[in-house]
Amino acid sequence: MAALRLLLLLLTAGGASGGPQPDCSYLGLLKHLQLDSASHHLTVTRPVQNWTRPTYVWVDMLLYSILQVDEKVQTVTSHIWRYMTWTGEFLSWNSTEFCGIPYVIVPASSVWIPDVSILEDVSDTGSTYRSPVVKLYSNGFMSTYSRQRLTTTCHLKLRLFPFDTQRCNITFLSMSSGEDAVHMGAFNNGSALTKFSEQVMVTQGEWQLRKMEIVHDRLRTGETPLSEVVYMVTVVRKPMLYVINLIVPLFALLLLDVASFFIHEARGEKLSFKVTVLLSISVLLLILKDMLPSTEDQLPMIANYCVAIFGFVGFSVLEAILVSHLIDLDGYFGRKAQRSAQKQKQQEAGGPKEAAAGEEKAQVKPDQSLLPLNPSSSRDLLQQILEAVTSLRKEADRRIREQGDGSYRRVAEIIDTVFFSLYFIGIVVFLSYMYSVWIYYVFQ
Repeated sequence: MAALRLLLLLLTAGGASGGPQPDCSYLGLLKHLQLDSASHHLTVTRPVQNWTRPTYVWVDMLLYSILQVDEKVQTVTSHIWRYMTWTGEFLSWNSTEFCGIPYVIVPASSVWIPDVSILEDVSDTGSTYRSPVVKLYSNGFMSTYSRQRLTTTCHLKLRLFPFDTQRCNITFLSMSSGEDAVHMGAFNNGSALTKFSEQVMVTQGEWQLRKMEIVHDRLRTGETPLSEVVYMVTVVRKPMLYVINLIVPLFALLLLDVASFFIHEARGEKLSFKVTVLLSISVLLLILKDMLPSTEDQLPMIANYCVAIFGFVGFSVLEAILVSHLIDLDGYFGRKAQRSAQKQKQQEAGGPKEAAAGEEKAQVKPDQSLLPLNPSSSRDLLQQILEAVTSLRKEADRRIREQGDGSYRRVAEIIDTVFFSLYFIGIVVFLSYMYSVWIYYVFQ
């Protein structure tokens, strides 16, 4: 009985030792995949068993932050994370043979990695960090990631600045492989990537991410088209800073110019006040000039807003100069008429004395008189002539006084009233138009 038990124990031990043992180490898996040594065919050639079959490369992009939007040079600087996945047909294994190992981390230098680049990229190479490892799954899928401080060119449409919405493209493609070799795509859809980006986004500055859309397209360069995946990133500007710094001050200066019409011309402060308002608007125009590009085909709405307000205030200054000139002209003729009246009074005061002197002269030398008239008749004639001349002079002075005293002032008041009415109506129409346009496109 003891011999039988010993025989059964030996048979059991022999059966257990004779069966295959699974390899649970990463080293065994790397040896199985021929990644434990330098395998050049895995690094320099595309991992496909049939060269006519393309390699599908999926690129997912997460927008981590929006750092800067430069309107002058038409560039957008952002921080992105890029996840890239593709299939290596020679690098798959049965996970049950290796104790269920689902994936393994291998150096990036030991496998083939697609040379995917960004078409709009103008950033330097030092701003890109590429992962030194690749994650290899049992079904042959490989994935790697990179992060980059990306600066891309973007045609910024500044027509509605600062209430503008910008759409910029970020195009991923392989410049060395055609569409028949590398086919680009995205693993997740645009709404999912937008949601992920909003969750991980750290800073946006004056911009807010609205959505990301994914478009699959092809770029034709020569005979072989290149497959590309285009991320259309839509961002919206936060306009509050520009409203406080530009739009509200310009509106306040325009209101001050309207209020200056109620300053009386006699004080002489109206024209200087309007010129000060005009210079203040010029300073805001210089600030706006540093923000906007000079190559824009159409002037932005805020530029039209500033130029229109500058024009309104400029015409207001010209009108104030004209009114001041008419009032000064009225004062000049008034002073002239006053001097003429004073001179006439002086002549009237000195007239009887001259007549008496002439009478005495006529009595002293009666023989030298040229007119054969008696003294009494001569005196009456001279008195009549003097009265006629005096009445004519008074009538002339009265007409000059009526022409110069108040007529130009009345013309100035009429011009000022009519101009203020047209000025106010023009301002109301212009501001209503600007408000309707901005509001329409903002809430479109």
